[in-house]
Amino acid sequence: MDYKETNAALSTITYNKNEIEAATENIYEAISIISKRAEQINSDLKRELVDKLDEFATYNDSLEEVFENKEQIEVSKFYERLPKPTALAVDEWLNNKVYHRTPETE
Repeated sequence: MDYKETNAALSTITYNKNEIEAATENIYEAISIISKRAEQINSDLKRELVDKLDEFATYNDSLEEVFENKEQIEVSKFYERLPKPTALAVDEWLNNKVYHRTPETE
């Protein structure tokens, strides 16, 4: 999933409660689904960031002064500017991009 090209809000905004609960008719169930999706997005972004930072990592056992790698700093700043995982999850939820199902109970 490409989280870099999204229309999610970069700051906190207020959402219409009726739009959030429209798909499930239960606000608590909708928030639960959104939070689980946000956790998935967060783990994906974290894994991607760690992989990119490992490309620039330098490993040495000496106690020299820490070398600041400009590429690592730029990559970190880029990921800091992305919308938060909760904003991405809410955006996906409102655009019907999240698949969810309720197990049948008998």
